[in-house]
Amino acid sequence: MLQPLLRSSAISTARCATRSLASAASNGKFVKIVEVSPRDGLQNEKTIVPTETKVELIRRLADTGVPVIEAGSFVSPKWVPQMGDTPQVVTQMPVHASISYPVLVPNMRGLEGLQKLLANYADGSKGAPPTDEIAIFTAASESFCKANTNCSIAESLDRLHEVTSKAKAAGLKVRGYVSVVAGCPYEGKVDAEAVGRVSKALHEMGCYEVSLGDTIGAGTPSVMEAVLNASVRQSGQGPEYFAAHCHDTMNTGLANVLHMVRLGVRTVDSAVGGLGGCPYSPGATGNIDTESVVFALHNEGYQTGADLDKLVDVGAWINGQIGRTNASSAGRAVLAQREIRAKRAAKQAQAKL
Repeated sequence: MLQPLLRSSAISTARCATRSLASAASNGKFVKIVEVSPRDGLQNEKTIVPTETKVELIRRLADTGVPVIEAGSFVSPKWVPQMGDTPQVVTQMPVHASISYPVLVPNMRGLEGLQKLLANYADGSKGAPPTDEIAIFTAASESFCKANTNCSIAESLDRLHEVTSKAKAAGLKVRGYVSVVAGCPYEGKVDAEAVGRVSKALHEMGCYEVSLGDTIGAGTPSVMEAVLNASVRQSGQGPEYFAAHCHDTMNTGLANVLHMVRLGVRTVDSAVGGLGGCPYSPGATGNIDTESVVFALHNEGYQTGADLDKLVDVGAWINGQIGRTNASSAGRAVLAQREIRAKRAAKQAQAKL
């Protein structure tokens, strides 16, 4: 009878967890984590990360409870070599029905590449398509837009309108990114109203959510509040239709995230181990780490569905795989606490001998 009892207990626990998250969502206490480490976290690594390592990263992340994992980018390998194997990653990664696996699509060529891949799943013989969502991006400063996409903001929005229209016609959901919302590496401060105008354009072309990216980590809570307010006012969309995407260059990333959540944002982009950086943002450090975000949100009374201990393990693992120092302060703290507990337990066991 032991196995049936264990199975029954596991099912009961899962049902309780599901009910708890549903309750959190209904009362506004659920915050969706968009785990961006496989794409935004790795794209700036100079040494090419093996495809199998990227697939394994996604597999491990799927076991942590995060609901969204950004799997890669259909961008030219000439410009972002690290993302050149995204088609292979997407076809090899394990897919769970409860998890979304969006991919970044910067232009029509990228969308066509994705659609060609998805056509292989049309007859159902290979199972469900690995993704049903794309992300598009533009910027709030002309200089950054020129450096990143080789065009003006207006031209970028025109191109993205075509991408969005065709993607939605094909049944794909579309999420938008606005880069450098709090500061530009070329122009300095960015006008919050400029961010609002771009946010409005992305919502109007059909993005279900717009991620406000402090790409160089220059923002403070008051700056991010101004950016959010301008975006909400100009787009006519509530704060729940925006996401916080913060980098921790000036050690303000977590404060910015928590402030935006208190203002009504219910989606946070983050990367395990603090992975990240932007090839077009000189000096910028990594994304805010998922471990610290989840720790802080849980202790503030919010729910994410994510398991902190599992996230810590994944962050430590991927940093070890690519030879980087773990940039997650929460991750390092949890690992240190584990080590102390293990040493204490070993001493106690030795004393009993």
